[in-house]
Amino acid sequence: MTITKKIVLTFPQSLVDKPIVFHLIKDYNLVFNILRASITPKEEGLMVIEISGKEDDFKKGADYLKKQGVNVQPLKKDVKWVGKKCIQCGACIPICPTNALKIDRDSMKISFDEEKCIACELCVRPCPARAFEVRLY
Repeated sequence: MTITKKIVLTFPQSLVDKPIVFHLIKDYNLVFNILRASITPKEEGLMVIEISGKEDDFKKGADYLKKQGVNVQPLKKDVKWVGKKCIQCGACIPICPTNALKIDRDSMKISFDEEKCIACELCVRPCPARAFEVRLY
């Protein structure tokens, strides 16, 4: 059975220059998409990835990461768009890095694709109508 999960990887300083995630593809047949990353030499690294593959391969890959010293956690937040609050101003559109927010040029209506959202929260602050809610779980 194929599964897809969004996870947060935190790398200790000693691992930021190692090809750790490469092995998820090569050795564990997992496919991942980097949703967000902040990895700087001599500092802690952080990656938010969406990972897909067989459940058994996912478990083995997660075990590998943990053995290497990488902290693995599920993504525990989500951004919800409350369409009825939206005033269709478009302030959020150019800020969204994944195009989860789009505007239909014919109707000038904004739409939100929850599947594309990486919960980066960049849309929250510029929204004058406060049409975005951050859900923690």
